[in-house]
Amino acid sequence: MLNWSEIDTVLLDMDGTLLDLHYDNYFWLHVVPEEYAKKNQLSIERARLIIEQKYQDVMGQLSWYCLDYWQKELDLPIMALKREIQHLISLREDTIPFLQFLKQSGKHIVLLTNAHPDSLSLKIERTQFDVYMDRLISTHEYGFSKEQQALWHAVQKDLGFNSRRTLFVDDSLSVLKSAKQYGIAHLLAIANPDSKKPHNQISDFLAITDYRQVMPT
Repeated sequence: MLNWSEIDTVLLDMDGTLLDLHYDNYFWLHVVPEEYAKKNQLSIERARLIIEQKYQDVMGQLSWYCLDYWQKELDLPIMALKREIQHLISLREDTIPFLQFLKQSGKHIVLLTNAHPDSLSLKIERTQFDVYMDRLISTHEYGFSKEQQALWHAVQKDLGFNSRRTLFVDDSLSVLKSAKQYGIAHLLAIANPDSKKPHNQISDFLAITDYRQVMPT
């Protein structure tokens, strides 16, 4: 498992890693297609096909995570719609114990999310997990997503972390592969990002379904 004596800095993803991904999946896969169908007088099936293609066109790019981009691309009030279902925003059940452990262990704790700043603000407003963080970073600050090597160079220059003594936690395999390529030594995958979906089968990285699996007993 993880050797905590070899880790000084912990970089944490947000959606699916600290927060239940159900909120985001429900929003992008149900709310957005339904609203797009209503606005454009389409069947929900047709709207879903159009939306899915639009998602595929920018997947992995910063635009994929950008609320301003989607508001313009779809002509929908994205942030207002997100607020309508904000009651679905919730922390993973094991998040606070893990953050408390990291804080008590003296680790430098940084949120590193591709989420748009407005989405980050809404989620902090709902959950207040920021009290455990030393820094909150939306990759929009740098203009690159975590899938891009330029992002890791920019974050390292900003934070000055030692990649050999850094742990990065995420639920996205493409993002974890990008972090590995950059040279982050300690990587942890979350195999159950969405509480309403089956666990993911992950073999490329150390993977858990509960943070207590990597916390000292």
